[in-house]
Amino acid sequence: MPQRNYFTWNSMLEGYVRSSNHEAALRIFSAMPQKNSFSWNVVISGFVKAGNLNMARRFFDEMDVKDGVACNSMIHGYAQNGLSFEAVSLFRDMKYSACDVDVFVLATVFGACTDLLALKLGKVIHGGVIVQGVKFDPVLGSSVVNMYGKCGDLDSASLVLRSLPYPDDFSLTSLIWAYCNSGRVDDAKRVFCMKNDPCVALWNSLIAGYIVNNMAMEALVLFGEMRRHGTREDTSTIATVLSACDYLGVLDYGMQMHAHACKFGVTHDLIVASVLVDIYAKCGRPNSACELFSELNTYDTILLNSMITIYCNCGRCEDAKRVFQSIPSKSLISWNSIISGLGQNGYPTEALAYFSELNKTGFKIDQFSLSSAISACGTISSLELGEQLFARAMVIGLQSENFVSTSLIDIFCKCGLIENGRKVFDQMVQSDIASWNSMLMGYATNGYGTEALNLFDDMIKVGVTPTDITFTAVLSACDHCGLFEEGLKWFNAMKHEYFIEPRIEHYSCMIDLFARVGRLEEAINVLTDMPFDADASMWSSILRGCSAHEDTVLGKKVAEKITMIDPKNPDAYVQLASIFATSGEWGRSEQLRKLMTTERIQKVPGTSWVDR
Repeated sequence: MPQRNYFTWNSMLEGYVRSSNHEAALRIFSAMPQKNSFSWNVVISGFVKAGNLNMARRFFDEMDVKDGVACNSMIHGYAQNGLSFEAVSLFRDMKYSACDVDVFVLATVFGACTDLLALKLGKVIHGGVIVQGVKFDPVLGSSVVNMYGKCGDLDSASLVLRSLPYPDDFSLTSLIWAYCNSGRVDDAKRVFCMKNDPCVALWNSLIAGYIVNNMAMEALVLFGEMRRHGTREDTSTIATVLSACDYLGVLDYGMQMHAHACKFGVTHDLIVASVLVDIYAKCGRPNSACELFSELNTYDTILLNSMITIYCNCGRCEDAKRVFQSIPSKSLISWNSIISGLGQNGYPTEALAYFSELNKTGFKIDQFSLSSAISACGTISSLELGEQLFARAMVIGLQSENFVSTSLIDIFCKCGLIENGRKVFDQMVQSDIASWNSMLMGYATNGYGTEALNLFDDMIKVGVTPTDITFTAVLSACDHCGLFEEGLKWFNAMKHEYFIEPRIEHYSCMIDLFARVGRLEEAINVLTDMPFDADASMWSSILRGCSAHEDTVLGKKVAEKITMIDPKNPDAYVQLASIFATSGEWGRSEQLRKLMTTERIQKVPGTSWVDR
């Protein structure tokens, strides 16, 4: 039998390590009468590759004379497993001048400094490398540029880049991105222009940099230049350009990019699909977003959370619940999305049930969870439960959060406690647009028109810009209180001063206001001229005006119009019967009421918040 020697022992050891039989490798290693550096390095690198860094470090510490190979293995192992601090600490302990550390390890160490944002330490190591006369190759040079760039020392990054004989694409990309993140777009463009034939990564970095600096339109223009240049886009390019479309809300261009993504076969890429879903949802095409989602095979939690919100916005709460249940590791955002969505769709009891389940998960409740739950309490007029939740907010220090305070204003106003709502509003440290809108809507729905307009004046004076929701509240207040001149003034201001295109709810308020004050023909003009199809409720507003102002002729015409739109609408029959009675046509009034009985058309009984 041949004599065992270093070679045979090490060969057996290496064989077991390579086959991942670490138990046998340890037995061989322990049985070796003598071990050389190769023996130690085989075991250390084997455990590093297996991800068992604790065992690798144990052998490393037992090694009498640590060479460069062992140092390199451990440092690489730490860095590749996200243990940047340990990688840098080991490098400092080994005093790289005493170990034969190669440029790849130095690049790894600079990468670890980047992860830690340890600029000062990185500078010290960089200085030591220069003193030692280490030659900078593209890998080492780009790692130093990247470190300085991501740590915010852009001047040093630029200096190192200029010192490199042939800056590689990674170095240029790193510096472009660093400049863009610091708002220095012109400097980023200067670096980009250093390359006569920029690769797709350079184009992508500058396009993304434009978007970061709110220059989405310029990003789209740059993408056009890239295509004219002849550079073939990749998945990252398409995702980035779609992000620009998302930012600008330009659906047409987004749809063109969607077709482009289909052509390249990347619509199932998770990032591309997520941005496309977001574009369709934000641009008023939630059903298209849902259709796109149904074609995907892979998802992440972020996309699934978005789909919960999108499905709820479409009123598809069952689909939203199905998506929620499919998330294996639900985040707090997942819970908040389903609670908020159910509450906004008229399922407050279910929303509170989910909130109760959330409490059992161990998640730390945040302002969004509480505000959604308190809003749900407002919908069912459960003031007691709402106040209990607010008390909990006080216990965990969230009572001053705007979302929570706004929800409390909402529940007080829905329960008719306007003064309580105003007290919460006045105690807010800094009111945002949501809290202003909530208080305005509270005044409006409770018939406090003058107070609503006074509050609106205060809002304008402090510089808060009104939104479409703000004007819904203001016009509703004017409508409920018959403040015609004020309502007309703010309806026109919304269009011509604030450039907000009126939505159907704004027109509905104005139609009701015109009818309420007896300007019935003008109400009909607004209704027929608006860019929406009028529903029965809008015509009913005019019919109520006809009844209140005893316009029998117009009332009959309007009632006929309503019955054409909605033959079973009880409001038309009741109001028309009232008009006949007012004009002394008792027989015709009685005939209508008998017709309602025959056709089983029942007047919907009135309800209050307490009844719901």
